[in-house]
Amino acid sequence: MHIRNGRRFTKPKDTRRRHTDAFKQALVERSLVPGASVAVIAQDAGINANQLFNWRRLRLQAAASTADAEVVLLLKLMVQKPRLQLARRNRSLPAHLPRDEQVHRPATTDAHHDNDGQACGCSACGGRLRCIGADVSEQLEYVPPHFKVIRHVRPQLACVKCQGTFQAEAPSRPIVRALPGPGLLAHVMVSKYCGHIPLYRQSRIHAREGVEIDRSTMTGWVARGDELIDPLLVALGRYVLAADKVHADDTPVKVLDPGAGKTKSGRLWVYVRDDRPAGSPAPAAAWYRYSPDRKGEHPRDHLKQYHGILQADAYGGWIRLYGSGVTEAACWAHARRPRWDLYQSSGRAPDSLAAQALRRIRALYEIEAEIRGQPPDVRREQREARAAPLLKDMHVWLTGLAGRVSAKSEIAQAIGYSLVRWTALTRYVDDGRIEIDNSAAERALRGVAL
Repeated sequence: MHIRNGRRFTKPKDTRRRHTDAFKQALVERSLVPGASVAVIAQDAGINANQLFNWRRLRLQAAASTADAEVVLLLKLMVQKPRLQLARRNRSLPAHLPRDEQVHRPATTDAHHDNDGQACGCSACGGRLRCIGADVSEQLEYVPPHFKVIRHVRPQLACVKCQGTFQAEAPSRPIVRALPGPGLLAHVMVSKYCGHIPLYRQSRIHAREGVEIDRSTMTGWVARGDELIDPLLVALGRYVLAADKVHADDTPVKVLDPGAGKTKSGRLWVYVRDDRPAGSPAPAAAWYRYSPDRKGEHPRDHLKQYHGILQADAYGGWIRLYGSGVTEAACWAHARRPRWDLYQSSGRAPDSLAAQALRRIRALYEIEAEIRGQPPDVRREQREARAAPLLKDMHVWLTGLAGRVSAKSEIAQAIGYSLVRWTALTRYVDDGRIEIDNSAAERALRGVAL
């Protein structure tokens, strides 16, 4: 209880967090590592980035007082907050777009005319105007798509001598005896699957243009269109499974349950070929497959002809594939996820076991960021030299923790997840073709939510 101006009041508690000097020193030293991100380090530690910048300034002042010239020079270069470099906008429009040139001439009189017959008399004095230059600016315009009707006319010809009749065969259509041409059918399917525009919305959009197309009609078009692209789907599957490494994942999808009056959960599987992070020029591709449930027989059927590296999560359906020509590569993003959840639930305590594990994993990802796009041999050499010692130290640390924490705790489950899959998690070190995680497959499934 405190007294001010004769009145009693309770002094509010100071809820600000107090950080030890050792904690500040450790963060400052981490931020001085070349390539380190102050924002990321501050986020991991649960502090504001401005705090870390202030601690680094204090370190500069302390170094200056002790005449540590090298530290002073380093900190002078690094204590400044990064400023956003405003890139000069490229105002030029793509060259492949058609140009509609419109010339805007000033007011003239008919006193004079140029070689093209256009009036060029001066409106001020009546003299002759001549062109001395022009200001050119461009404006981007959009011409809304429109429908058109193609009339196929096949004249019938009769021979006056033999009385025979002749007529050209009717041109083929994507769907027999149906209205949509190839362009319209492609537009409907691309709008649905790439633009994520449901058919009922497309029906309304077309109605605004005066063309009534029922949703059920377009549903039939899409079903027949799926049949038309089946050969492309088969070719896409061959291309994806011809890779040395494939990323795999699955996600639930809601599908109609005819007769039940409700929906049920199906499963969408994706298999991704993407070797661009390893410097490969081969185009990336994703092959999607559907199944009514998540039984392991479905991925085994999809990959029955595949031989190579399969990078996936810990789903049990993959297990029976490993060892029969398929090599397992695990995902560090999945190994990190439970630790991040624990870090969040602990109030982002910087000294918690989860925070320590996250810092160790982040060090592995920082190495990957530096070697992304390099050939497999270069990636393998860098990983063996830099990541392997970190992983060895992490394995010793996790093994020691496993015997000290409760076997039923969440941190013990996270540790067990990593130790059980340690060989698969560290396989990427010795093979430059393998990624550190399965993010390629997870990215390929983001569009499913839309």
